[in-house]
Amino acid sequence: MTQPTDPIIQTITPTSHNLGDFRVHRSLPAKERTMVGPFIFFDQAGPAQIDAGKGIDVRPHPHINLATVTYMYEGSFLHRDSLGTEQLIEPGAVNLMTAGKGIVHSERSPQEDRAKPSKLSAIQTWLALPDRDEERDPAFEHVSEGGLPVIDCGQARARVIMGTLWGETAPTTTYAKTIYADIQLLPGGSVPIDAEADERAIYVSGGDAALDGRPLQPQTLYVLRPGVRATLMSVDGGRVMLCGGEAFASPRHVWWNFVSSTKDRLMQARDDWEAMRFPLIPGDDQEFIPIPQGRPKTVSYP
Repeated sequence: MTQPTDPIIQTITPTSHNLGDFRVHRSLPAKERTMVGPFIFFDQAGPAQIDAGKGIDVRPHPHINLATVTYMYEGSFLHRDSLGTEQLIEPGAVNLMTAGKGIVHSERSPQEDRAKPSKLSAIQTWLALPDRDEERDPAFEHVSEGGLPVIDCGQARARVIMGTLWGETAPTTTYAKTIYADIQLLPGGSVPIDAEADERAIYVSGGDAALDGRPLQPQTLYVLRPGVRATLMSVDGGRVMLCGGEAFASPRHVWWNFVSSTKDRLMQARDDWEAMRFPLIPGDDQEFIPIPQGRPKTVSYP
């Protein structure tokens, strides 16, 4: 008798970093795996309660050869970048910043949030760019909450952030084939996890969830077996991110905020930031995050 195929091939427990007012749980890149489809960085920031008079200040810093994706659960960020963009992001919307050949950005709590107690909870990811797009011109786009398709089946609700899932397609730009969705399961709810993408993973950001009856742990990334369809379900309710897409044929390297298909390009970007050869952010050019001394927290493991 044939045994059922386990839909999970890898379990990644994130590293946790205390950033003062909130904690970050980082699942990718990890020693055991660098990418899932184009996703090469996966962070859960918070949830956190921020006192009145305080705020989050992610000072100006650079990126190359990637696209950042910011998706808020609670709270808001004011994004600024060296293109001159100034965009507030709030829950349910998505910010996609394409670094390409080089961009600098900052993310800060808006002034109105600093005047009162506030909350912060977000998922931040990076997507590696295909070879043909690594050195493209930088760009930025914002898709509002109302611009992203939502599938609601009563006991489960899924917002498609990128790509095509369950017959709905998000308008967000993709460079490689990408799937990305925010799934909210009510008690007793379930959704199918289809098998079309080359690589897929699910991340339980809160509550409880199970895959084909196997309980899943919160703040854990589960890489799924290619070609296997599964059912995601919850007893008491939970929130899960689904991510993935096409498998890259060539490896990607990560050092600090830089991603590239070559290590030499990473070192060039490091030198360029130390020499302040990146463009600056209009209106936010008085401080910056320096190059880390020694080994940074975010690296790939060749």
